[in-house]
Amino acid sequence: MTRDEFIARYGAIYEDSPWVAEAVWEAGDLDGVAGAMRAAVDTAPEAARMELVRAHPDLAGKAALAGALTADSTAEQASAGLDRCSPEELAEFHALNSAYRRKFGFPFIVAVKGLTRHDILEQFRHRLENDATTELATAFEQIHTIARLRLEALEP
Repeated sequence: MTRDEFIARYGAIYEDSPWVAEAVWEAGDLDGVAGAMRAAVDTAPEAARMELVRAHPDLAGKAALAGALTADSTAEQASAGLDRCSPEELAEFHALNSAYRRKFGFPFIVAVKGLTRHDILEQFRHRLENDATTELATAFEQIHTIARLRLEALEP
């Protein structure tokens, strides 16, 4: 596949960050692409890495309510039932999103596949207790998990 075809196919794997696909377009099979993308993110300049983290939407946040998420994020949040929150759950998500951003300066990121909104709220509450270094490392591990799941979903 050409570079442009590769970027068109894989450019959204890492949330709103096509630079990752651009960096690895000749990586080969799924494992090669996944590993190369992970390495591209892990070795990118700090500013690019933080831009990637901040590109992720709040869970059950304003962008979701306005229908402004990427197609992948919309499907992922819906799979966890975040589009069916009760008013109380929605209020808790909003409060936790605000508290998390105030504490860490970036959105709470979790690979939601296989989780319920109750599982996510539990993780949210627990991870708010982390220190900034631990939480940033956790956010990147979650980002890599999300990317791998998205890559697998694209393969026949």
